[in-house]
Amino acid sequence: MSEAIQASSAPKPVGVYPHARRVGDLLFLSGIGPRDPATNDIAGNEYFADGRLRKYDIEAQARAVFANVRAVLTESGARWEDLVDVTVYLTDMARDFKSYNAVWAEHFADPSTAPCRTTLGITALPTPIAIELKCVAVLRRAED
Repeated sequence: MSEAIQASSAPKPVGVYPHARRVGDLLFLSGIGPRDPATNDIAGNEYFADGRLRKYDIEAQARAVFANVRAVLTESGARWEDLVDVTVYLTDMARDFKSYNAVWAEHFADPSTAPCRTTLGITALPTPIAIELKCVAVLRRAED
């Protein structure tokens, strides 16, 4: 009835769950962050010598998240244009929304073709990241 998908070109999940699950014509992506698939480094993060986070770059993280979402979509047989709903989690809405929104506009310039979007401000994510995306895509049939 459903198929779990592990995308080799995306960062490994931080828990026991698939990158995505296909159910009929829908593709549900697990929360995806800005970690580098090869190194596990977090785009835009700078640390103090003791390992504590010093600062982060939300634009770098947003671009990395989009690249990771695109990787999962591609390995799942979907395209960027197949996204229909995106939930965005930001750990600092007041500081980061404007910059994040600008990066979003680079990737979705036309509101008539952009997916629906909900953006939530939250207190923390499971790793030192400032953004995570939860996405739903519609899988196209060969004749579409």
